[in-house]
Amino acid sequence: MIDLSIDSKGYSMMEGFLPEHEVADLVNFVEQGFPADCRRGGVRNLLDFPRMRLLANSSEILRSVEAILGDGARVVRGILFDKTEDANWKVPWHQDVTIAVNERVEAVGYGPWSTKAGVLHVQPPASVLERMISVRLHLDDCPVENGALRVIPGSHTNGKLSERLIQELANRSIVVTCEMQSGGALMMRPLLLHASSASSLPGHRRVIHFDYAVAELAQGISWKEFQA
Repeated sequence: MIDLSIDSKGYSMMEGFLPEHEVADLVNFVEQGFPADCRRGGVRNLLDFPRMRLLANSSEILRSVEAILGDGARVVRGILFDKTEDANWKVPWHQDVTIAVNERVEAVGYGPWSTKAGVLHVQPPASVLERMISVRLHLDDCPVENGALRVIPGSHTNGKLSERLIQELANRSIVVTCEMQSGGALMMRPLLLHASSASSLPGHRRVIHFDYAVAELAQGISWKEFQA
């Protein structure tokens, strides 16, 4: 069940969100459905794969997302993260501030622009990010030793922050480590300050990450993944 205090905390943890048989099916798809050379560390543009788009649009996930964002929420991006001994990393404190779009149009509040895995990305105004939610589905147990996400509750209410302010806030705030079991889902606001350490365990830390939005973009700019 969703913790509706997500509006104040910026995140909600739901254990047992995916049944064991679906986790096993997804692990099998990840291992068999992607070429090994492109899977190292993860896969961008996850919604290019029908199996992943079907998952993102499942009634269980959309019901949870719409409980927070309201009717009309749609998936706008999908990424697979996979920490292993050969692809291991730590992520410093940051906010998720870029979105995937179809075309570049100069508009107030949009920028800088970048390209990731052949897809155009831009930083939109905070008002767009505030009408988004991310869903992280854990395919492996994720204790602190396996690079569990760390968050600063309530930090999403500060808008988009500079690197200096991010570090200042991280230095003086209470940090929560979001340890999750396989099948658990973590829902979070993109502007929530979060970080993770490299994994110190053998094996995988596979997380399927979907972004959802209800916000309209500036005229001439459209979400890459919005589909009627």
